[in-house]
Amino acid sequence: MTEPVETQLYLVSPPHPAAGFADSVAAALDAGPVACFQLWLRDGSEANLRGMAEELRSVVQSRDVAFILNGHAALAAELGCDGVHFDQASPKEIKAARKALGEDAIIGVSCGTSRHEAMESAEAGADYISFGPVYDTSTKSLSAAPDALETLTWWAQMIEVPCVAVGGLTPDNVAPVLETQCEFVCAVSSVWDHPESPADAVRAFSEAVRV
Repeated sequence: MTEPVETQLYLVSPPHPAAGFADSVAAALDAGPVACFQLWLRDGSEANLRGMAEELRSVVQSRDVAFILNGHAALAAELGCDGVHFDQASPKEIKAARKALGEDAIIGVSCGTSRHEAMESAEAGADYISFGPVYDTSTKSLSAAPDALETLTWWAQMIEVPCVAVGGLTPDNVAPVLETQCEFVCAVSSVWDHPESPADAVRAFSEAVRV
């Protein structure tokens, strides 16, 4: 029988971080185990990403959490990030990112629920694949993909490359996702827009994934 997977939390920044966001990140990471933090901005220009990454990278890495930059492999390498995440990438782009970042870097790719794209990305060298949205998500204004849970389950059972569940996940609705045996669950608005605090949200996720 396969050993149960210890699912970990993967945080993604809100699309428009407010002033003092670095303090919120520090508090959230101190509240419970987090495996990765991805910097993703609605305006993902290099200038915006550079400024925010320079502010956040040390906050994240000093807590032994991987700092992932969205979409810009060369900038991730220049700034000393731990890796890059692509919302969409061809095998050629994944291989180019590996060359730019080195063998130890983390490269992730979003593949919706496309098994073909996921397989191509993994074969090209991606370190993880994200699938979803599992539920409706306001962050990117996307509706739930009906086959998201099925795809996560299939991938987790068949493929060694880790997978991340994304889209509308909260501590209250994550239980069916954990049953897929995915390695990571991604949270955005459910953490940063939590009515109490991001730290309270991380504590709630920590309790949920341990059940």
